[in-house]
This record gives sequence, structure tokens and C-alpha cells, in this order.
Amino acid sequence: MQRTALVTGSAGFIGYFTARALLDAGWRVVGLDAMTDYYDVTLKQRRQAMLMQSAGFTAVNARLEQDGLLLDLFEKHRFDAIIHLAAQAGVRFSIDQPRSYVQSNLVGTLELLEAARAYPPAHTLLASTSSVYGANTDMPYRETDQTNRQMSFYAATKKATESMAHSYAHLYDLPMTMFRFFTVYGAWGRPDMAHFKFTKAILEGNPIDIYNHGKMQRDFTYIDDLVAGICALIDAAPRRPATEQDIADGDSLSAVAPYRIVNIGNGQPVELMTFIKAIETAVGRTAEKRFLPMQPGDVPATWADASLLETLTGSRPATPINVGIQAFVDWYRDYYQV
Repeated sequence: MQRTALVTGSAGFIGYFTARALLDAGWRVVGLDAMTDYYDVTLKQRRQAMLMQSAGFTAVNARLEQDGLLLDLFEKHRFDAIIHLAAQAGVRFSIDQPRSYVQSNLVGTLELLEAARAYPPAHTLLASTSSVYGANTDMPYRETDQTNRQMSFYAATKKATESMAHSYAHLYDLPMTMFRFFTVYGAWGRPDMAHFKFTKAILEGNPIDIYNHGKMQRDFTYIDDLVAGICALIDAAPRRPATEQDIADGDSLSAVAPYRIVNIGNGQPVELMTFIKAIETAVGRTAEKRFLPMQPGDVPATWADASLLETLTGSRPATPINVGIQAFVDWYRDYYQV
């Protein structure tokens, strides 16, 4: 029997690829997106137009927090799975516009949880972020690490959604998985992301800004790897409760709810200057570099322990940075005809 999924943020970078993967796997997909102007709406419109070429895709352009919208969608479609990706993204933007994060990330998620309570899906998967690890310096990050020191308001709202989801999983016996993704990159990415900004600047002959004087590391995750992890987790719904052996094995299962946290990352941090070199090689030009101090809310390094993902799904992200960057630059040149 054909299954139906709700993908929120379906016209976004990760949402588009997730919806497309589910459609390719034979799912029906309802895609919800507010088409906000945080970045070029044309990109979102192009992504949605490609999804709409599939007969199994239904587009809904509206905000999560619109009163009654999600309840109506859940009642109509009785979703088998929810992949909640819609959010106000961006660490630095959250410093300037914190209220937009409350509306999208907190109020919007609450509306989704209420709809799931009324019409329970088999599994609800919600996006969190590696930013919740905040000031932690013990790496690689494990899902069972303490995450009480967020460095940005964006990260704080995502940590709050983790807690909200856990409470609903406990109260209403709703299987929920939070996945923390690590610096996702690839074709059709957001223009505010580093690989996008660097490629654009180098091709236009403009300097690139390098923060913390280049002394940074990121666990870069290629979009295809991330989406493969998300889709594989759909049928790995957490059970209730965790056993002592689960906890001893490092599983993030909750002892009081069908709830789990899973990192999705390469597990191989890359130096920022190595990342930039990969872009320069793919573009065929050397960047003019401006070295600057660390930006507020940022962290010097991220590094995922992806062993739980591998245990649950049998695979983990593995795309080398030079391969992923070359694929992005090829897309960028084709899309912008440069």
C-alpha cells in the first residue's frame, strides 16, 4: 500500500531533496512551504516546480503556524510519516531577527505536534542541528552529550524543539526522532551558506570573508548523504522505553518516551582552508581572502559521531569534500550560466 508523507519546508534546500527521494521511492508527498523571502524565492519556486512534475506531489504554500492548517492536513491525509524540516535558519540572522525564530521554530513546531497528537503518524522526524552542541569542546559530538550551552538564539530554538518533541512523545506515545545535521552543502543550496557565497564571490572576482582567521573546522555533510540518512530513519522508529543495554551502548533513546536523537554527519571534520581550497580547485581560480575575527554566535569546530546512524541504518555519510564541492560548482555554473 502506498504511504503518504508530509514534508515541511519542501521548497527549501533539504526539503526539496527529501521530498524528491520519497517520491522516487514511491511515496505520496504533501509538501508544505511558506515560500518566505529569507533568500531568493526564485530558488524555492524552481525547486517546487520540479517536485510538482510528479503526480504524487501536492504543494501547500502556507505557514506552519497558520491556525488550523496542519490539523486540517493531518485529518485529510492521515500521514504515515512526518519529516519536519521547515524552520527559520541561520545563526547570524537570529541575532538580528529573533522573533521570526520564535514564530517559525517554536510556534510552528507546536502546531505540528498538536496535529500529530490528534492524528498520530507512525513516525515523526524533526530536524535539529549540530549548533545545539554549542560550547561543548569534547569531540566528536555524541547524541548523549549534554547540550545546555547554546551559542546562538537559532540553536536555542532548535534545542527547545527537541524538548517539546520529547514531551509530546512521552505524553501521547508518539514515536519521534530528532536528527541533528552537520553543515549540509550541495546543489540547490541556500545562498547564505558558505559554499554558495564563496563560489559566487570567486567567480565574480570579489574577496571572501574568512572568520576566526581561518582557524575553524566543520563536519561537512553532502546533501545526498543527509537525505539518505533521513529516509533510512523513517522505518527505524524508536521504541518505548529504552533498556539499560540501549543506554550502555550509547543509544540516545529516552527511558520515558519513544524518542531518539540521531546525528547525521560525515564524522570527518575538514579545516576551513581545506574547504576553500576545494572550491578554488573546482572553480579554477584562487580566492582573494579577507581574514576576520570570529563572528558572534559561531563555534570554532563541529564533529559528528555518526555511529548510531550507522547502527540504525547500516550506512553513514561518506562523500569526500572534493567530490561534493565539484558537484556543487558544476550545478552553480549551469544554473547561473557562468
